Amino acid sequence: MADSSDDAVELRDPFEGDPRLPEYFGSSWPALQAFHAMLVREGVLRGLIGPREVSRLWARHLLNSAAAVQYLPAGGRIIDLGSGAGLPGIVVAAMVPNAEVILLEPMERRTTWLTEVAAEVALENVTVVRGRAQDVDGQLTGDVVTSRAVASMDKLYRWGAPLLRVGGRLVVLKGEKAQDEVDAAVKVGRQAGFGPAEVVPAVSLPDVEPTRVVRATLEGATRVR
Repeated sequence: MADSSDDAVELRDPFEGDPRLPEYFGSSWPALQAFHAMLVREGVLRGLIGPREVSRLWARHLLNSAAAVQYLPAGGRIIDLGSGAGLPGIVVAAMVPNAEVILLEPMERRTTWLTEVAAEVALENVTVVRGRAQDVDGQLTGDVVTSRAVASMDKLYRWGAPLLRVGGRLVVLKGEKAQDEVDAAVKVGRQAGFGPAEVVPAVSLPDVEPTRVVRATLEGATRVR
């Protein structure tokens, strides 16, 4: 039988109570602290995160999402494609309060969750839209499209282009194989109207593993499905 003390150690989030968190998040800290609490309380029960993720929500999910904010504008309209549990969309909305943030998510139970989160943590700049990128083509356009753990770059180019104005930017969180994905999707990106993609490091706190952001600007109105 497993030792209960070992379980307790395993389940403890090492960043819980870390004084650097409120300093790092600044004015967005109350909203993100409340969002974290909701994920701890309901995330697993509602099928939004796996059980093992509860003990690493800050480093692996919230700080990871926050690392992309440095590459986002301070205003305009940001569309989070496939918002899921609200990562990075809810984090972005809290940290960029002057932007209009659209959380685009096809699953009803997730849109219900996102609506509840936005209300509970008082994010007035959030609009939740149920649907896929293809469903809102021609109806919804933004300055930036964000995404995290949704699809490969070739799909993100296809889905993101119709959601962006010309000159708008795709800003997506990717893992260690980001450059490989970019290299494999060069042709699709060009056909979709994007200029060359750039992979840039995204750092939050010093002892949190850096992630990668892929940035690409929509240079033309060419669309590929």
